[in-house]
Amino acid sequence: MEVSDTFQITLKLGGQSFSITINRDEEIFYRDAEKLINGRFSFYANRYPGQANTTYLLMTIIEIAVMLKKQEADGNLQPVMATLNGLVNELNTALK
Repeated sequence: MEVSDTFQITLKLGGQSFSITINRDEEIFYRDAEKLINGRFSFYANRYPGQANTTYLLMTIIEIAVMLKKQEADGNLQPVMATLNGLVNELNTALK
């Protein structure tokens, strides 16, 4: 039996589960992104209680995007940005 280069994983972000198909060699990046997003989500949920989960996710996305833009100004992060843009697009699709 041949092992596929892609497979499906489920990420839990802000209390919502998202199933996505990824390349096997990128799983660690998705798992690390899940931890980062949930950590920042928790920070905003604790700091600004009573908001909708979507608000916390958007605050998180803005913070991460600003961090990346700052890093991009310090060097070439084109490959990282492409991967993260793909993740954001998949999340947006899943939220619809």
